[in-house]
Amino acid sequence: MAAARRAPDDRCALCARPLGAAVEWHHVVPRSEGGTDTVPLHPICHRAIHAAADNATLARAGTLAAIRDWPDIARFLRWIADKPADFHAATRRGRRV
Repeated sequence: MAAARRAPDDRCALCARPLGAAVEWHHVVPRSEGGTDTVPLHPICHRAIHAAADNATLARAGTLAAIRDWPDIARFLRWIADKPADFHAATRRGRRV
């Protein structure tokens, strides 16, 4: 879900890099699981989250802090750390948690 609104600090809620021109809003607990709170993410970070786990697993995790330690997400965060804000690459579906 792309949106023009910005977070107060203009940082991605997953990787903490500055946000670029494209911002997507992620439901921390998926809407299908009753979630309402959203956080801003880079599109590539948003895709990495959904490639790593299904909605039920994300709902059980409940927070982004909880998923940062998942092996696929931790590996992604190390890889993306030095990329520019608007960097994009194809997202490979990892092993789902």
